[in-house]
Amino acid sequence: MSELDGKRIFITGSARGIGRAIAALAIDRGARVVISDLDADAAEETCAELGAAGTASCDVSDESAVQAAVDEAVRILGGLDVLVNNAGIEVSSPLVSQSTESFDKIFAINVRGPFVATKAAIPHLVQSGGNIVNIASIAGLGGSPLLGSYCATKAALIQLTRVAAVELRDSGVRVNAVCPGFADTSMVDRLRPDFESATQVPFGDLVAAKQGRLGTPEDIAEVVCFVASDRASWVTGSSYVLDGGLTASLV
Repeated sequence: MSELDGKRIFITGSARGIGRAIAALAIDRGARVVISDLDADAAEETCAELGAAGTASCDVSDESAVQAAVDEAVRILGGLDVLVNNAGIEVSSPLVSQSTESFDKIFAINVRGPFVATKAAIPHLVQSGGNIVNIASIAGLGGSPLLGSYCATKAALIQLTRVAAVELRDSGVRVNAVCPGFADTSMVDRLRPDFESATQVPFGDLVAAKQGRLGTPEDIAEVVCFVASDRASWVTGSSYVLDGGLTASLV
């Protein structure tokens, strides 16, 4: 029996990248998955390619759309065991140059999105004794030039994870976060030129020195699927760091 056999999982931002890798591995391990993404066409394509149970796409910054997507996922799956809050965006900018509109947008997606999805999913997760996995980042554990607002959103998500875990423990719902370092994703690809400009170091050299290699979406999916499974039944309020030792090193 696979570790996620029969689990009913809803994953935001799962048409590509890390979310897609989580969906693919969860399906491989026996779960039934509903794909969700801002890009509804890409979500449908991913659903067909992976053999997912269906799609329920939404803009996670729109509370009513999130509620409708969770309701649709529950309809498709007949209930809900796991919510994975993966949808997120990055902004590369010095804080003093970032617009207020941009700052508000990244918080609306990276923090308010998981918050409203959690509220929508909780009645179903309480019923099933399920759990939530939030995709945070090591950016929530330390500062990085050009990523001030992104760092702030991921720190907020880690704290939301901890508080939700404490508040929901007696209801039987677990809440955890996964905090990747630099991974081989389109988001990191977009950040390469700005990081090289800011550090005057080739991005590949920076990654090799700090974390050995780029992580892969599959590296992250492995930990998410473990945390979502019953093997992690005593794990809640935790933030799993996946960074090849980057945050462990002082030099």
